[in-house]
Amino acid sequence: MNQPTDTDQSPAHILVVDDTPTNRYVLATMLRRAGHEVTEAEDGTRALELLAGPGPLPELAIVDVRLPDMSGFEVCEHIKKTSATAAVPVINISASAITVDDRAHGLYRGADAYLVEPVAPAELLATVTATLRYARARRRAELLAERLRLLNRFTLALYSAPDAQNLAKVAAEAAGAIFRSDVAVLLSTPQGSALVAHTWPDQAGSAGCGEVEVHASQDRPSQHDSSSTRYARETGPDLPCAPPRLKDPTKRRVAVGRAKADRQPFIVLTSADTVATPEDEQLLTQLAQTGALALEALRSYSEEHALALTLQRSFLPDRLPRTARANLAVRYLPASERTEIGGDFYEAVTTPAGLIVAVGDVAGHSLDAAMVMGQVRHALRAYAAEGHPPHVILTQLDHLLTSAEPGATVTLCVILIESSSDVLHIANAGHLPPLIRNPDGTTWYCRDHGPLLGLNLPHPAAQRVAIEAGSLLVLITDGLVERRHEDLEDSLNALAVLVGKGGTDPEEVCSRLLDRLLPDGSDDVALMAVQVHASLPD
Repeated sequence: MNQPTDTDQSPAHILVVDDTPTNRYVLATMLRRAGHEVTEAEDGTRALELLAGPGPLPELAIVDVRLPDMSGFEVCEHIKKTSATAAVPVINISASAITVDDRAHGLYRGADAYLVEPVAPAELLATVTATLRYARARRRAELLAERLRLLNRFTLALYSAPDAQNLAKVAAEAAGAIFRSDVAVLLSTPQGSALVAHTWPDQAGSAGCGEVEVHASQDRPSQHDSSSTRYARETGPDLPCAPPRLKDPTKRRVAVGRAKADRQPFIVLTSADTVATPEDEQLLTQLAQTGALALEALRSYSEEHALALTLQRSFLPDRLPRTARANLAVRYLPASERTEIGGDFYEAVTTPAGLIVAVGDVAGHSLDAAMVMGQVRHALRAYAAEGHPPHVILTQLDHLLTSAEPGATVTLCVILIESSSDVLHIANAGHLPPLIRNPDGTTWYCRDHGPLLGLNLPHPAAQRVAIEAGSLLVLITDGLVERRHEDLEDSLNALAVLVGKGGTDPEEVCSRLLDRLLPDGSDDVALMAVQVHASLPD
């Protein structure tokens, strides 16, 4: 339960409405002697004008029932029915309307209390104090409920922030909305850099009302507080750009949140006059701790994602074979930072029969997909080293998946470039078709394919394709060409046009395709370009 605070006894701004100057003077004098600020009105019209004016609203209105232009009951009703003034408590007072029915009528029409004149000073002041105490407690409860509603709404936004910069921005917006004051949020990103977000305009004055500025900070949040979370009344960080009221350590409040004792703190700083009660302090602390937990989730994701990418890259070849049969170039682009890792891969292996090149994609985006990719790639190298032709390699890989990784599926295109002839052996297990560019610049797709790997279905023999020396092969994964709301065939046609134009150097081709097709980062991209030279003599 809320305990009475010093603010319950503090002076108030009170509006006194009475058409009799003597009565107004007596009431106003008693109130002023008690420390209250008094505004006087001689009738209902003037009272309503003052209430509708640009100045601050009074905390309480004392209204005489008998007024020359309207009754005090009507004034009270108008106050209570107007949204801007509905929370202003009203005390009716009268020397003539003093019956039980009169008093009940006034209370029914909205008055919070009813006094009969002549009224003793002690009774008047006690009634004013009780009315103010109740009104202030109600306002605090309503304000706390609104702040809790905002905290609940912003909590979801905090945990949905895609990165530390957005997290700082959302936290500053949340604190500004909850406490209706200028605020600053300081944190250290998962990468170790410091950020500060604040709601006041920067030195250039670019931040407008409700906007938040986010900057790199030279002051890293301090590790001095050993507790995991607490409400702090210390000076807080130095912010030269802060408005004057937040530069004074005695006029600001700082909440410090930590997810773990050894983590950098998540700091929220705001004006002291907006954090007036223990409930406000708890709310500020809860916001800081929520921000710290959201930051920890981002940090955990960043660490796990970096580890997974390192693991994924370790599964890919560290170099391509150097062979007189072909020039090779590859590009591998992981999906954007907020996307799980995928299973795209490539391989190139020299064998007695010739050069085997392959590009594949494990279904799904997860660490499991990357693990399956590693198994498939290493098995592919082993089967190729044993001298198996492409379609047999696919059959062996299919058996491996169905026995070791049931439920996993993989698309894979394997091509053998014979050493002693200008013939390709193309075996495709449900993958995008390889693109072939002839030396004259014409392009075409080899579209024959069999089922995905992992379905335990038979795979057809490899397609034999005769090519000319100088031809170019391009193998890709879907991240290069698949776009939402775009037909895949249109994207493949655009790829063919780009390959048909320009040079045939594999490195230049890979760079040109990535520059022109602009992958959107939603999926991994594996790209291999192979320029085939003349066959080698036996």
